[in-house]
Amino acid sequence: QVESLYPHPGWVELDPEVLWSQFIAVIKETVQAAGLHMRQIAGLGISTQRGTFITWHKYTGKPFHNFVSWQDLRSAELVNSWNKSLLLKVIHVIFTVLHFLTGSDRYLAPSFLTFSTHQTSMKLSWVFKNIHEAEEAAKKNNCCFGTVDTWLLYRLTKGSVYATDYSNASSTGIFEPFTKCWSPTLCNLLSIPMSIFPPVKDTSFDFGSTDSEIFGIPIPIMAVVADQQSAMFGECCFHPGDVKLTMGTGGFWNVNTGEHLFASRGSLYPLIGWKIGEEVVYLTEGSISDTGTAIKWAQDIELLTNVDETAEMAKSVADSQGVCFIPGLQVSGDDPYLCASFMGLNPSTNRNHLVRAILESVAFRNKLLYDIIVKKVNIPLRTIRADGGVSNNSFVMQMTSDLINKKIEKPANVDMSSLGAAFLAGLASGFWTDKKQLKKLRRIEAVFEPQKDSEEYRPAMDAWLQAMKHSPHW
Repeated sequence: QVESLYPHPGWVELDPEVLWSQFIAVIKETVQAAGLHMRQIAGLGISTQRGTFITWHKYTGKPFHNFVSWQDLRSAELVNSWNKSLLLKVIHVIFTVLHFLTGSDRYLAPSFLTFSTHQTSMKLSWVFKNIHEAEEAAKKNNCCFGTVDTWLLYRLTKGSVYATDYSNASSTGIFEPFTKCWSPTLCNLLSIPMSIFPPVKDTSFDFGSTDSEIFGIPIPIMAVVADQQSAMFGECCFHPGDVKLTMGTGGFWNVNTGEHLFASRGSLYPLIGWKIGEEVVYLTEGSISDTGTAIKWAQDIELLTNVDETAEMAKSVADSQGVCFIPGLQVSGDDPYLCASFMGLNPSTNRNHLVRAILESVAFRNKLLYDIIVKKVNIPLRTIRADGGVSNNSFVMQMTSDLINKKIEKPANVDMSSLGAAFLAGLASGFWTDKKQLKKLRRIEAVFEPQKDSEEYRPAMDAWLQAMKHSPHW
């Protein structure tokens, strides 16, 4: 875990050299811990956080700034001014008419386009408005842009490989999933030079080899994939209607929509899951902030001593005694100024009630997002598979299962992003020949089935929804 830097209020950055050195150290330590030698490694798969990016000089390799995190708020004013602008309203009208005339989903998403601080696009626009060196280099076609994967590829190959894959590109919000190319329209709107973007390759693909000086021998890089899409692949959610629920720092619901790309208003957005040869798999994604973050915060302020005990603390009380936790420790896409808070505190409130309120808020938000998915995605949902650290919490898992009235599987290994990258690299290197072999490797540790009627949670959820209405725009 690379420590975040906060140079100004609302800014969240990562030091590229620290990230690089920790990345290399983790690979070496992992190989050593497994009792292996580097020459035994058939291929390397890279799964990285999405939406965090950097720009650097094409020839010197020198970064123009630190990594700008997906949590960064520096573009908040830019986002607000754009979302209120007359130009954006005109764009909505034009694409609404085009969608009406053609019926094509390609024009649906731009018809209700709004910007958020989560998106790479606005922060990248900020870079070219405020960092002179990047702007000047771009004018001479000497500026490179990359998310974490692209930077690592560049460094691993000592500058000889400059690329990304379809899963990472589609997660930036600058890549058009319908046409599978960087969006010239959006770049023109936001004054982002098109020359900065890397070529986009298949997800499971021979990207070249690491420079032999780094690990002592060259190691083939056989897959590059964004973390949520990688977790989806690791969970073997290969069929339309398969659902992956990751509960880590944030929460992510992903639905495999097969070869169909669904655009939807509101909380869902289309992504490319992976591209392997001729196969392109699309996903629809909905996200939740403050999943693991809220639990870690509770530990940091000594509300609890061990994250593993939170489920038992929550179960030790019959309910939260009217206490509601309003998330907002992380930036919200809908309201970057949302403030986290507890509501309904009273003299008899104890730490168990507070912890239960935090965990309940995770389950309630899972329910809200699941209902949106059922309503918006025109595909029957099949299996629901959970991963991420918070999926180890039996209280959250059982309550979510009760609220959505569906069975949820939890694997024995909850770090699915790493496993997905390994699967994709193994397929590209010929270690595995097809996905059937991967399915046989799945190990389910627990299955959560509905035990309570969701109506039993109605009073608590209604109170939480009411509390949520009082919290925006703080």
